[in-house]
Amino acid sequence: MGRRKNNKSSDNNESSTKVSDSNPDRQQHNTITRFADAEEDDATASSILDDSVAAPVDGTAIEDEAMCDADVSMIDGEDDKTSADYYFDSYSHFGIHENKFLFKDKVVLDVGAGTGILSLFCAKAGAAHVYAVECSQMANMAKQIVEANGFSNVITVLKGKIEEIELPVTKVDIIISEWMGYFLLFENMLNTVLYARDKWLVDDGIVLPDKASLYLTAIEDAEYKDDKIEFWNNVYGFDMSCIKKQAMMEPLVDTVDQNQIVTNCQLLKTMDISKMGPGDASFTAPFKLVAQRPKSRATHWKQTVLYLEDVLTICEGEAISGSLTVAPNKKNPRDVDIMLKYSLQGRHSAISRIQYYKMR
Repeated sequence: MGRRKNNKSSDNNESSTKVSDSNPDRQQHNTITRFADAEEDDATASSILDDSVAAPVDGTAIEDEAMCDADVSMIDGEDDKTSADYYFDSYSHFGIHENKFLFKDKVVLDVGAGTGILSLFCAKAGAAHVYAVECSQMANMAKQIVEANGFSNVITVLKGKIEEIELPVTKVDIIISEWMGYFLLFENMLNTVLYARDKWLVDDGIVLPDKASLYLTAIEDAEYKDDKIEFWNNVYGFDMSCIKKQAMMEPLVDTVDQNQIVTNCQLLKTMDISKMGPGDASFTAPFKLVAQRPKSRATHWKQTVLYLEDVLTICEGEAISGSLTVAPNKKNPRDVDIMLKYSLQGRHSAISRIQYYKMR
């Protein structure tokens, strides 16, 4: 998916983003708000809101613990990292490097090991032994990588599903896994990690990451929505709005510019991986998002955007309230079904609606 353009503000702090309906002659200045999915570090976001200027809202992005608080910027051309930088940075949140004492002389199970990068970190940190389990053909590559780096005596790569294999040991001290998916729960391996925890982890063992949180905020995104959603109202003069209905149900995974955030950031759900059960990944959480000039945090994860059918015009201090319901799809538990209820009773917009989304 293409990266969206930064929205520019005029002198009166009103967004210059344009929203058009199927009639190209009727365009007006609007800002659109959605709800976001996010992560890491503190930078003041410039706001398009003024107490005398209304900001139209339309869209939703869901956050995993970041855009709410930090000092790492993801704009202004600072992104000059290589692919290798991104690869290793994406695993830095496990804290293996800074917490070597946790792994010293411990037996570790790596669930969904992939290339074996986390296993290598654990071995380097002094783990007594690491069992890297990977069910795909990548297991063969992981074995070669382990051998090439001289850790064959510490890391054992096992090819197969966690639910089907047998470990050479009865218990492990630590379980590590990069189980998270987009929207935290899409195509995730959480249930597999919980299975491994219940079967092999010692009573006082550690699961890393130990907690995962999902956050919600509102953003404006008129231009991108107009290009990708409203586009179907008039395709070279033809009405293809039936496709628009389908497009609205499919959350967009993309990078959200922190300057697009126009409300506070609210915690929806925190999951304690050491204690939770499989059913805890289904939940309904209330929210209240107040239009303000918030702080935000950059993230190496992308965000999940749920576009709203309505264009909501919201003034600073007004609030969008409602609830978000999340559950695994009954036919395919790796997919996610989402129900969003929202309501705004403001000076310029008064609306209540329920929308449904499917992450497939």
